[in-house]
Amino acid sequence: MLTEFGKILLFMIIAAAFVPIGLITAKLIRPSRPTKEKNMIYECGEETIGSPWVKFNIRFYVVALIFLIFDVEVVLLFPWALAYKNFGVPGFLVGIVFLIILVLGMAYEWRKGDLDWDRPKPQIPTLTNDSAGFEEKN
Repeated sequence: MLTEFGKILLFMIIAAAFVPIGLITAKLIRPSRPTKEKNMIYECGEETIGSPWVKFNIRFYVVALIFLIFDVEVVLLFPWALAYKNFGVPGFLVGIVFLIILVLGMAYEWRKGDLDWDRPKPQIPTLTNDSAGFEEKN
């Protein structure tokens, strides 16, 4: 008779053996007929042209990080929305403060321009020398 820990150990051994057994079985029964097309790199059906070391615009990463941050925060709002009545007024106020911080963060990112894909080119001011002194020229 196995103890409870023995059953867990047996389950873990079976689970650990399941992956290699599946891979070995698949290798034994699958056909092996490599062709030039099968060995080519697949990039969404497109022919690969040029170097894979391409510089991406940093805005892609910024938008992805903003999405992850706000996505996790929104996920945290669901349990609060379901249980805030149990915590009374203090629980409600904590949730409201959290929402205000979310809205301020979103407004900051929007105002900063990180959510805009097509940014206008920056206008760099230049200085001109005239008799009255230096002045900005746009």
